[in-house]
Amino acid sequence: MDMVRETFDMWAQNGRAELMEIEHGTNVLKFLKSISFDKPFTFLDVGCGNGWVVRKIAKEKNCKKSIGIDKSKKMIIQSIKKIEDRKEEYFHTDIESMNHRGKFDFVFSMESIYYANSIEIALGKIYKLLKPGGLFFCGTDFYADNKATARWAGIMKIQMHLHSKKEWVEFFKNAGFDVKTKHVKDLKNKKKWKREHGTLFIIGTKPPK
Repeated sequence: MDMVRETFDMWAQNGRAELMEIEHGTNVLKFLKSISFDKPFTFLDVGCGNGWVVRKIAKEKNCKKSIGIDKSKKMIIQSIKKIEDRKEEYFHTDIESMNHRGKFDFVFSMESIYYANSIEIALGKIYKLLKPGGLFFCGTDFYADNKATARWAGIMKIQMHLHSKKEWVEFFKNAGFDVKTKHVKDLKNKKKWKREHGTLFIIGTKPPK
């Protein structure tokens, strides 16, 4: 029994998917605005939920293809129902099992990689899916340095791998990435941790050939 899949199937039906879009929207959109999409590109969202990021990216004029994957079949059903652009595509799969011939310029993930059975395997697969010089943007609110969110695993009662910022950087380096980090804060949010810690983005670049 995959409790992560079951949990997100339930969230797809009870409105939590839309709530996640609202909760993550401010920091994710702030981060994406800092990215230059000035050349033709392909994009993959790992753990796309209801597809809100995929839809936004598909609207970029230089986007050739915007793909979302999720291990929750019901999330993918929601995503397909919301398609707004022919550049969007959605697949029911986890990153470890994804079978895709093409390579991506950008891979994005918000609050999903820590659910993987193996972070090392997930990062290794993402590395292979990126073109040389490609970028992986991994956003997480759940990290050990953020004490307010570190207790989420006990509340959720599903598999969630808790790591510090330093440990995340090491995971990325071991997978072959050049690594940077960035904190994106929501300074007007009522929650103290969103103002002071914010979302941690680990940015991995696959070295050019």
